[in-house]
Amino acid sequence: MTDRDDSVETIQQEMTAFARRARATAARMHPELSLVSYTLLAHLDDQQGCRATDLAAHYLLDKSTVSRQIAALEKLGFVERRVDPDDHRVQVLHPTEEGAQVLANVTASRRQAFHERLADWDEADLDRFAAYLVRYNAAQERLG
Repeated sequence: MTDRDDSVETIQQEMTAFARRARATAARMHPELSLVSYTLLAHLDDQQGCRATDLAAHYLLDKSTVSRQIAALEKLGFVERRVDPDDHRVQVLHPTEEGAQVLANVTASRRQAFHERLADWDEADLDRFAAYLVRYNAAQERLG
């Protein structure tokens, strides 16, 4: 293996560990709000509502996966459906007041956890890490 192969292998292993840790952390912060549910709820809040099909397309998820996640969020009282005023055949998903509050609380907890985990990093390391993550995600979006 080349040095590049070794680096790619390390990145793959560390990204897997990161994803596993992110799922576990999400479960601890709000046991009923999975990482996927949190992500969908955050998107609904950020976009001030959208259709389930838009969520599926944005996150490259199967419609049935989004449907199950949204049903769970509705059951928890975190998401509600509203008729689109421009097209009464369309239902738009929105966070409820309770959903927005839970999202704000979990987001604050997640942000605090990141601050604690990165507390001993200097500003230059944080800036580089942030830039690398942006670059990595931009490449992923280009490649689809």
